[in-house]
Amino acid sequence: MSGPSRRTLARALETLEDFADPSPELEQYLTPPEIAAHICHQARLQADLEGWVVDLGTGTGMFAIAASLAGADRVVGIDIDADALELARANAARIDEAGGRGVLEWVQGDVTRPPFSTPDDAAVTVLSNPPFGAQRGNRHADRAFLETVREVADVSYTIHNEGSQEFVESFAADAGADVTHAFRAEFPIAKRFEFHTDAQRTLEAEVFRIEWSDDRVGTDG
Repeated sequence: MSGPSRRTLARALETLEDFADPSPELEQYLTPPEIAAHICHQARLQADLEGWVVDLGTGTGMFAIAASLAGADRVVGIDIDADALELARANAARIDEAGGRGVLEWVQGDVTRPPFSTPDDAAVTVLSNPPFGAQRGNRHADRAFLETVREVADVSYTIHNEGSQEFVESFAADAGADVTHAFRAEFPIAKRFEFHTDAQRTLEAEVFRIEWSDDRVGTDG
């Protein structure tokens, strides 16, 4: 599958609008374009964009749009927040001329009970930047996302807080899955909420590619 270079993809993604009024409870932060471009570039090289691509917790639409630009034929972006989906649609329309080639759909719903179904023979790749669980009462939020990923994905790429490798590898092993790739990524976050004390801080994040077992559980729409 051919597609734009990682640098070209990142440049296109840099035009996406961020949240105007982000929710701290949902930990709404813009996924850095460079990280999204790198992940989708790697996914294309691994032939992981040739089936369905599902962006769980799409937010601004960063991963869904990146996958479409990278050559995915069928992309679904899911988010519980209607305002986020409106932003994602606007972002997709803004760069539609940049060359998204496939079907790009937006669905409102709780990612822990995904409101979609895929054909039994369809390969599914999940891309997700789940909440890190940094807010009070939201601990282990990324685990809830992984539980859904385990049910629907053949392959997944997920971003987690620094120090998550042991947890992710253990979760994957319990599901009979394999972590095939892991790398660190810098996650710059500008001051967006009252509790932020710095103008900008950089989080050290970790990205994991997981190959899930063939006996995944399908979902009903």
